[in-house]
Amino acid sequence: MLSGVERKIEQFVSELNDKEVSRLYARLPQGKRLRAKLILHIAGPTLPALKTAAVVEMIHAASLLHDDVIDDAYIRRSKPSLNALYGNKTAIMLGDILYSKGFFELNSIAPEIARLVSRAVTELSLGELKDVSLSREFNLDKERYLEMIYQKTASLIEASAGAAALLAGKPKKAYMAYGKNLGMAFQMIDDLLDITSDAETLGKPALHDFAEGKTTLPYIYLYEELEPEKQKKLASLHAKQLKPEEAAWIQREMEERQIVQKCYLQARALIEEAVELMQQCGEETLSGIALEMIERNF
Repeated sequence: MLSGVERKIEQFVSELNDKEVSRLYARLPQGKRLRAKLILHIAGPTLPALKTAAVVEMIHAASLLHDDVIDDAYIRRSKPSLNALYGNKTAIMLGDILYSKGFFELNSIAPEIARLVSRAVTELSLGELKDVSLSREFNLDKERYLEMIYQKTASLIEASAGAAALLAGKPKKAYMAYGKNLGMAFQMIDDLLDITSDAETLGKPALHDFAEGKTTLPYIYLYEELEPEKQKKLASLHAKQLKPEEAAWIQREMEERQIVQKCYLQARALIEEAVELMQQCGEETLSGIALEMIERNF
């Protein structure tokens, strides 16, 4: 089913009639296509579902292009990012083109689908801004972190599930709740993998997020568990390039205090709630997709 989505994206890009855009888009990694999978599993491989999936994946790709520029990230899935290869201006403009074409194509699907996805993209942009703001400080407010990851990551997954439900005539509220939980858990696991995976698996150095100024959930919980002197030490390492012994200290403290397990269980609780929702709707396949989110290493 995903091959149909790829063909539809290629069609949308070719309709721009710009060889440079086609060449640049071809350099982007495809990724997991999680949002497209959700849409097709919920709504089936109908033409409106394929178009919606293609649009959502174009929007997601655009957000990643902008994200890499904001984060000064030069590696994306173990390969040089587009901004590393062609510069920030090119990456930003390609992102803008994908956003614009995506919104144009939304208008030909259904007004309610367009409103739902557009609202999510607004949330996504607000989440990006919040992520930048939070990175300027050692944030210890868990609710601010959770709000940010909802906006930046979960909102578009939530909208994808909701849009698919509308297309299929299924209960939108239940599917959006499933999508929200899935998105929140997905980002929590991503944040954990930044700590537990090696650089080769991640495609970036371990503990990169903390060095970039991001205070994710594991660091918030770790700070709460540490003694005052160690709290000061952790805070002093925020937004700095970590020496090997400093990174090892953080990982050791997290292991001794079972911080990773605590965060994993929080993500798993969200997934179990999502699975229960989908089982009530008779969606066994979606239960499997949800479980994949917390049983991965990248």
